Amino acid sequence: MAGVNKCLKYSMFAFNFLFWLCGCVILGVSIYLRVSKDARQNLNLDGTGLLSAIDLMIAVGSIIMVLGFFGCCGAIKESRCLLLLFFIGLFLILALQITAGILGVVYKPKIEAQVNTTLHERLPLSSQTEEFRQNLETIQKESKCCGLVNGYLDWGNSIPVSCTCSGANDISECILVQGRSVYKQPCSEVFTDYFKNHLVIIIGIAFGLAAVELFGLGFSMTLYCQIGKK
Repeated sequence: MAGVNKCLKYSMFAFNFLFWLCGCVILGVSIYLRVSKDARQNLNLDGTGLLSAIDLMIAVGSIIMVLGFFGCCGAIKESRCLLLLFFIGLFLILALQITAGILGVVYKPKIEAQVNTTLHERLPLSSQTEEFRQNLETIQKESKCCGLVNGYLDWGNSIPVSCTCSGANDISECILVQGRSVYKQPCSEVFTDYFKNHLVIIIGIAFGLAAVELFGLGFSMTLYCQIGKK
């Protein structure tokens, strides 16, 4: 009877150990993003689905850790049962990642419309709470924008100091209003760019991990067959 290829066996173990570490990193980063609070969350702008994507990444990271453990144990102990569980689990998560990546590509053009719809519900700004307006002013100062959708017009006649465009800024970023220089860009553009950039990262992770997981499927099934012939 043919023996198990030692090179393949330990390559499978090394692959799964790195795979397990990758799951730890994804889980840790995702949990940090989920529990951290920033001004965008305080403005309740999570309706665009970004937090849902982060929740999916938490699930993916957890499953990858479990699968990596199964793969390591299956390779070292030459257990066909663990290798089969690893193969089935990896195949299912691969299908989910490809689906998530395709959905991300399909829905990416709709982000701007979703952001604008959410922000329109916050107008007029005079009807919002003091906390909301303070959070928005913080974003305006940091992101060099003014207002939500219509720029400075969203503030009516009470344009805050955070909209002021100083002389150190590019002149193309400013517009003269009521004798003051204020930021021309509405904050909706900043939010749209933020969500699009993060969605690109999620799509990249989905398809990038898919390529790696194909090697894992090949390793596990080859080792599974070799153990069966031993």
